[in-house]
Amino acid sequence: MSTEPSTNVWHGPEDTANLKARVSLMRALKSHIDRAGWTQAQAAQAFHVTQPRISDLQRGKIALFSVDSLINMTAIAGMRVELRVLDAP
Repeated sequence: MSTEPSTNVWHGPEDTANLKARVSLMRALKSHIDRAGWTQAQAAQAFHVTQPRISDLQRGKIALFSVDSLINMTAIAGMRVELRVLDAP
């Protein structure tokens, strides 16, 4: 196995876009939970997940969440997600 850095030009930008999307979604969900004044147990019930899952969200454990799962949670919360794709400068 090679220890040289990847030369795949698509690897970095894809990872960055995915990370930014997950961060934005997690922040929005955390804000929603805070505004609602929910406990972790109440948020878990509302989002149909476990309490430890809400704890992971609130602690910012980004690697444990996919964009899909976060979008599903925002839909359950009645939030609207918009996506914009722009040409690179």
